[in-house]
Amino acid sequence: MSTVGFDTSNYTTSVAFFDGTAGENCSQLLPVGQGQLGLRQSDAIFHHTKSLPELSGRLFSHIPQDCIHAVGVSTRPRAVEGSYMPCFLVGYSHAKMLSDVLKVPLFSFSHQQGHVAASLWSADRMDLMDTPHLAWHLSGGTTELLLVEPEGKSVRCQKIGGTTDISAGQLIDRTGQLLGLPFPAGKHLDALSQGESTPDFFRVKCPELQFSLSGVQNQVETYYERTGNREKTAAFALASVVWAVEKATKNAMKAYPGLSVVFSGGVASNAMLRKNLAYLQPVFAQPQYSTDNAMGIAILTHRAMEG
Repeated sequence: MSTVGFDTSNYTTSVAFFDGTAGENCSQLLPVGQGQLGLRQSDAIFHHTKSLPELSGRLFSHIPQDCIHAVGVSTRPRAVEGSYMPCFLVGYSHAKMLSDVLKVPLFSFSHQQGHVAASLWSADRMDLMDTPHLAWHLSGGTTELLLVEPEGKSVRCQKIGGTTDISAGQLIDRTGQLLGLPFPAGKHLDALSQGESTPDFFRVKCPELQFSLSGVQNQVETYYERTGNREKTAAFALASVVWAVEKATKNAMKAYPGLSVVFSGGVASNAMLRKNLAYLQPVFAQPQYSTDNAMGIAILTHRAMEG
């Protein structure tokens, strides 16, 4: 039994195939102009509509249609009331058409649930799908600390902490804009900071599980004005984010003793984060499955069929 998943997030078009053990994900970043910090939803919809047929053609060129037993799709950012983003309609329309043509079931999930599943699969920790655990969703628009619990063959994600204002990804992208880096700036900022082994950082206040990053942006701008050093500024921004996430993670491990901590989302692929938090023995996804992808949706669809 094999399944196909679609995910059309705000910055990445993805389609994936999963056979119960292994799979293949085809993704493409949406184009964002130099100096810009994102896309309007109308532009995201246009680029998804343009990209998805090419990605689907690439994936289905070597997959027999008679082996596909179900189709899955992300239809909203989070599985909570009021969570909505028009760009997910592109993935849904393609998924619905494919399920109708193949006469197979269609399953819908949230983008966040897909992130959790992809992270656990790529880290070889699918056992955590069936037991409560903690998970970070660190991305361009989200910095949430979640209590994840089994819900049938999927998962229920309850926000228990994270940022109270801008996300880690927004801070990283704004720092990238300050330093003249392409959008999204994560991997570029990561590379720029590699030479700073003991970077300066701003100690973000995190008494429990929540913290604010809006003040860090001002600190980053001031730091760059003072030093004029792009490498040190990149490291300063990242180290400040890592400090906040580390503090919240340690507090969460005390509040929820014995639970594993999983990291998902594009920011979770950052090298400094992985190195500095290694002592806590968290579960990190493979970098290519930390960023937006449809593999998690295909995996959840397969689990739903097993159900």
